[in-house]
Amino acid sequence: MSRYLIIINFRTVITLLLSVGVTFLAYQFRVVYNIDLTLMSIAIIFPLVFTIRGAFRRREKALEHLSRFRASLKTVENFLNHSSQLDANGKEEALVITRKINDELYDHLTTTSEDTSGLDASINSISAFIENKNEFIPKGCKEKIFRFLKDVIESSDNLVAIHAHRTPISLKAYCLVFIYIFPVIYTPTIINKIGVDNPSWLTFFIVILSEFILISLYNIQDQMEYPFDDEGLDDIKFKLFDVHRK
Repeated sequence: MSRYLIIINFRTVITLLLSVGVTFLAYQFRVVYNIDLTLMSIAIIFPLVFTIRGAFRRREKALEHLSRFRASLKTVENFLNHSSQLDANGKEEALVITRKINDELYDHLTTTSEDTSGLDASINSISAFIENKNEFIPKGCKEKIFRFLKDVIESSDNLVAIHAHRTPISLKAYCLVFIYIFPVIYTPTIINKIGVDNPSWLTFFIVILSEFILISLYNIQDQMEYPFDDEGLDDIKFKLFDVHRK
């Protein structure tokens, strides 16, 4: 149940307090007017939909790169594991290296750090291993390993890029500002449509509900654009992409 409530945070509290406060003041000072809210809808809904779609595409791209990363790394591991000239110790060492690459990438993605030195070192260790075991790995096998190692590096770099870069921050900030000021523009118009003499609780309900919907959509987008922390309902399940998944 707590995962469903993750869209409720401090921003939700701020918007609800603003909705209640602005509505109360509008009734207190009888601020009533009638304006076309189409402009406000464009100012909020358009950028909000744009950022949600952008976050969703980032998540789908991350899934695509994770699939390629796992398939390529697993293929490299299989080539080394089935090399007839490598002894048992060599194969075990190769298994440890591929496991470390897998773990380093996932550890990096689940933190906010942008330091990739651990991941880079673990990927470079594959090349060092092949160099050390050069006489035990056939030339044709090495060429295939480096072909798939290229895919490992490319897919991991794409995932690092997705991890480090978000949807446009300025657009998100612009959208959030307009969500916060929305009750100021919206409330007097709702009072005008409902009528000053009609029950005020109806205005409170409409304004609070509208703000809750907008800020919840914003929070969903905020969660979706960082799909690696396993907090949101739509986050990526890393266990499905583990090289040695069971």
